[in-house]
Amino acid sequence: MRFLFLLAVSAICTWSAEPKRPKIIDAHVHYNGDPAFLAKYTEKLETVDGQALLITEHKHVAAVKAFIASHPGRLYGIGQMSLDHPDALKLVDEFHDAGFRGLGELTGPEYSYDDRRYWPIYERAEKYGMIVLFHTGIVNRRNFSEPMNISSDRMRVSTLDLIARRFPKLTVIAAHLGNPDYAWAAEIGRWNPNLLFDVSGSTLYKKQSDLAFFKSIFWWDNVVSPHTPKTDVSAFEKLVFGSDVFGGNLDEFDRELDLYRKLLQACGVAPASQANIFNGTLWRILSKQ
Repeated sequence: MRFLFLLAVSAICTWSAEPKRPKIIDAHVHYNGDPAFLAKYTEKLETVDGQALLITEHKHVAAVKAFIASHPGRLYGIGQMSLDHPDALKLVDEFHDAGFRGLGELTGPEYSYDDRRYWPIYERAEKYGMIVLFHTGIVNRRNFSEPMNISSDRMRVSTLDLIARRFPKLTVIAAHLGNPDYAWAAEIGRWNPNLLFDVSGSTLYKKQSDLAFFKSIFWWDNVVSPHTPKTDVSAFEKLVFGSDVFGGNLDEFDRELDLYRKLLQACGVAPASQANIFNGTLWRILSKQ
């Protein structure tokens, strides 16, 4: 009897020690270098039972790593870097060695994302089981008088099709759903299980009076077609939540969360699928690593 009692206690302790699935996982948060932001954003996550992927420059890795260790279960680091950095592979190694779970938000490349020059970077990230977050579509411009070597065309969401196919074990998240190439985004997502999207940024603002529009993008729910991969999950589960909090503006988290909920309600997305969008999909991916 004593043995059975100890066995039961051991089972209970093991079960209770397993990580608890959060209610929200934010796939897209920019660290602005201010330690006060880390504290404020973590407090925000605690109020919603949330976790987040924190986009971090290399110079802030040590500080962010220490903060993550002192606040377990809230943040995962992902390394911000340029695909054109002369020591790009070394940076990938260093982010991985620091315990970071991915790379991103990759943006502003000198060549298209799918250019073979960048393949060694994706191969290394795939080897480490990393998530890679790409900026896709139109990109902002802050200084209108400054010459820039930046082209939205190099960041078209369609360039991720080859990457997702060539590196099938790499988890790819296309930020902003390719704005404005939504149809292209969904179609390549339909055929690439390892390709996901966040719909942060301006899209849900400009579409807020016509959110049902997205049913025409994620159209293949319950559709019988010889040219559609067989699946029993909602097409909307190609989405994950991303706030794109930038510059320390925490209001953006609340606005994006509200707009996501309105989008899913307007499109009649089932509660189980909504749960995967807000936490389940990324939770399973992060738990594998």
